[in-house]
Amino acid sequence: MTAIPLENQIGELLHSKLLKLTFAESCTGGLVGHRITNVPGSSEYYLGSITTYTNQVKEHLLGVSIQTLRNHGAVSRECVLEMARGVRRVLRGDFPVDQVLGVSISGIAGPGGGSPDKPVGTVWIGMSTSNEEWAWQFHWQGDRIQNKELSAQAALQLVVWYLQGNIPAEDWSGDDIKTKHLS
Repeated sequence: MTAIPLENQIGELLHSKLLKLTFAESCTGGLVGHRITNVPGSSEYYLGSITTYTNQVKEHLLGVSIQTLRNHGAVSRECVLEMARGVRRVLRGDFPVDQVLGVSISGIAGPGGGSPDKPVGTVWIGMSTSNEEWAWQFHWQGDRIQNKELSAQAALQLVVWYLQGNIPAEDWSGDDIKTKHLS
């Protein structure tokens, strides 16, 4: 039996919870939005995404604090939480913000851009809901495309788990995603 793709599971789950979905993507460059909009009818629950590839766009569009960017960088827990909050606010439209789920991704896809503290493959995913926030850090070992794909897959998996009431601890490593996608 073939597993149902995560992006196909999300719509029914969002509908049952009366929620809408938004994304702020950086290192994935819109890949998550692409996958979600490949599903017919996704406009019923997906409000959109913003690809915020530079710090200036994160700051000006999503309201990420310049202090956060200076003190922690764009690839940090603090930044992805501010991005997730910001995308909920910016893309909610006429929907009450408490009915909007915001998810964000920021990382170093490679092959360059890494540092000893944040090597290539370091990615943070943040989630903001009406009453709680989480952030997860991953250390992918793939090439640029693989790191983007693993990040998108992890973000979609986190959305499904949240909607199912099974949100993992913030120390979830994503090893099960690595095994499936890099083998």
